[in-house]
Amino acid sequence: MAEITAALVKELREKTGAGMMDCKKALEESGGDMEAAVDWLRAKGLSKAAKKSGRVASEGLVGVSARAAGAGMTGAVVELNSETDFVARNEIFQNAVREIAALALDAGGDVEAIKGAKTGGGGTVEGSLTGLIAKIGENMNLRRAAALSADPGVVATYVHNAAAEGVGRLGVLVALKSAGDKDKLMDLGRRIAMHVAAASPAAALAVSTNELDPEVVNKERAILIEQARESGKPEAIIEKMVDGRIRKFYEEVVLLSQAFVMDPDRTIEKLLKDEAAVVGAPVEIAGFVRMALGEGVEKKSEDFAAEVAAAAGQR
Repeated sequence: MAEITAALVKELREKTGAGMMDCKKALEESGGDMEAAVDWLRAKGLSKAAKKSGRVASEGLVGVSARAAGAGMTGAVVELNSETDFVARNEIFQNAVREIAALALDAGGDVEAIKGAKTGGGGTVEGSLTGLIAKIGENMNLRRAAALSADPGVVATYVHNAAAEGVGRLGVLVALKSAGDKDKLMDLGRRIAMHVAAASPAAALAVSTNELDPEVVNKERAILIEQARESGKPEAIIEKMVDGRIRKFYEEVVLLSQAFVMDPDRTIEKLLKDEAAVVGAPVEIAGFVRMALGEGVEKKSEDFAAEVAAAAGQR
């Protein structure tokens, strides 16, 4: 029997798209014969994933999870893509998203670490997804993940328009650091998470002005200066105009400076100060994540008539 080397396993994986452990098992079962191993994977339905790996997966679900950790909490959010919204309504797919979100609590935002995490069935997440692709018949992709923690404090989760418990098209995490009452903190965190969900995708870039990338601020200032100079006003006036517009910019991209959607007369910063008396201790936002399904994914065209017409016009 041929030696089952890492290079051999890698070659089979590239040929079939099956998981590493499945490829190793196939080679062992076939005595190291590559073609026989391919046939073994096909017979087990595990190589079907390779044929689907080129398809664009821009639908799917975002899943959230959280748990207590000492005096604080840890929370995670993941995005698992599929080709169609129909699959996202599949209970098997929804359960997979929930399980992956729970595993991300330990693996953090490292997608590769999550793929290698052990599932309840004893295999890895990567292997489970390969099997799910073969079973459901669509390409899937664990695209991204993020995790937050607060100690002491809470991590509140929110799913907008949930498709099922803990999964939907938009997920939010908000970590609040505080020694205050946990239940009241969680209520506050959920309200802030709903605020973050209601904002446009790029509305909040940082918790505070100190966390903003200086390059982002400098670029915005340079643009505003050029716009102000178009008015022909003196430089001293331009400087004041730009300062005012930068303050407006902060209100748009800094979470603490934003008007709270449930009470626009208060900023998020003012909300935290007011709620400190309610929860019994100062409250600090340790971090937040807003993950919307399909952000940045180039979706495939479904206008086949237009594609055919365009192709005909090129002849």
